[in-house]
Amino acid sequence: MTLSPRRPRRRPAPLIGSLALATGVGLAAAPAADWPGDGGRAHAATPKAAAATLVVAKDGSGNYTTVQAAVDAVPANNPSAVTISIKPGTYRETVKVPANKPHIRLAGTTSGKNDVTIVYNNASGTPKPGGGTYGTSGSATVAVEADDFQARNLQFVNDFNEAGSGITDKQAVALRTAGDRIVLDNIGAVGDQDTLLLDSAGKDKVGRVYINNAWIQGNVDFIFGRASAVIDKSAVRLVKRYDGSSGGYVAAPSTAAGKKGFLFINSNITGDVSSRSCYLGRPWHAGGDASLDPQAIVRNTDLSAAIKTTPWTDMSGFSWKDDRFAEYKNTGAGSGAASADRPQLTGAQAADYEIADWLGGWQPSS
Repeated sequence: MTLSPRRPRRRPAPLIGSLALATGVGLAAAPAADWPGDGGRAHAATPKAAAATLVVAKDGSGNYTTVQAAVDAVPANNPSAVTISIKPGTYRETVKVPANKPHIRLAGTTSGKNDVTIVYNNASGTPKPGGGTYGTSGSATVAVEADDFQARNLQFVNDFNEAGSGITDKQAVALRTAGDRIVLDNIGAVGDQDTLLLDSAGKDKVGRVYINNAWIQGNVDFIFGRASAVIDKSAVRLVKRYDGSSGGYVAAPSTAAGKKGFLFINSNITGDVSSRSCYLGRPWHAGGDASLDPQAIVRNTDLSAAIKTTPWTDMSGFSWKDDRFAEYKNTGAGSGAASADRPQLTGAQAADYEIADWLGGWQPSS
């Protein structure tokens, strides 16, 4: 593994009403209606803006009873922020935010992650109406293909039951993102295999994702994809397989060469599994693409005894040692000293592996 040399640190410009990423300050917990917007005013020579806030409620007390109906109501190429405010309840549906609907914010109306649940149970091998199967990316309960998307105060769940399903391809995604400048604040992502797919629109595209104060649960490759993603101040929880066995992998990055992969920072990784049974990650060369350069960095994070003493492993014939995997100043029973099987960043290297480096000049607004 070759780590990039240290470059001079850059000092970000002061922020007004924004998240000071370089100092580690989290997103402010503001009511959904306080997200930036223009009150629905139209702009000359631009597409008409939607109302600043749309309300979803199962009991009919809002504008819509399903989340997808609210997304559908946002005009294509909407130029300003639209908050879809969701009242407490369980919404059993699939939701797609297409690429031509940027600036959408999904927001639960309470501060709890569990009060609003968007859930469905498609798996990769689930038959589609009209023939074929969904495939891994198509199994997502919520799929976000647009840029500048935000979600807060709700959870995304895929409750596909692997046991006795008769389905061979059991990957089941709760949330898939494929846009740039994505913020996931105080959310849950719950599933088993392939829970959270953090992707980009293409191998040559940037897909930056900032995740703050999240609960992410699964067992096999349950945080995966080619996005440049920061997982900050979050709880990452390993669970047993459907057959009751322990063993799994937290991350499976498929990073393109020259781009950032996954940065876990200021978080904790734990779970209801046997001691020393799970890996931190492995390199996913999607489609056997040898040009990819998967990256995962885990730093300043508490690791439970669930993590193996050799925390990285190979995948599909590709060695993790040929890609970019390292730790820095982790704590807990699952942490360990530097070795050939456990690369650690130096202090000088770690200075270039911070949140601001990952997000490349983008500073998510609160």
